[in-house]
Amino acid sequence: MLNTLRIANLALLILFPIAWFAPLLRAGLMPNLPFFGGLDEISVISGLQSLWGSDVFLALIVTAFAIFAPYLKTIGLALAHFDLLKDKVLPVLGYLGKLAMADIFLIALYVVVVKGAGRVTVEGGWGLYLFTFCVVASIVISILTARMMKKTAIDNAAN
Repeated sequence: MLNTLRIANLALLILFPIAWFAPLLRAGLMPNLPFFGGLDEISVISGLQSLWGSDVFLALIVTAFAIFAPYLKTIGLALAHFDLLKDKVLPVLGYLGKLAMADIFLIALYVVVVKGAGRVTVEGGWGLYLFTFCVVASIVISILTARMMKKTAIDNAAN
């Protein structure tokens, strides 16, 4: 079980950066009319680039939630899997995962608000599903790791 969790968690170290550059959304103003162009692809990174130019505070928050929180959690879990981090840190890693999930909520809220505007077309991209998968997989790996380490501690105490 531990090896499966290790492999799945290490895979997230590769999948998260792919998800950051993958298209989360395709959006456009009246994409079917001439001169308005097609749909622009928006990724986590391109969204952050736009935010840094307009709202630095919001860019810092989104950077923390979308990039640092999930990646630090994944690195922390990897350290715990290889016994390089104490078990007491696992609850903190769980909170980091919850912060990363807040980013998915913000993207969903953005889609709902923009679709309500009427003349704007917004479509989910494959990166939205990949990013959501990475965040949810990280939460599941964290839960399974905590259960496994708790069981190991109980077994060690019994012996």
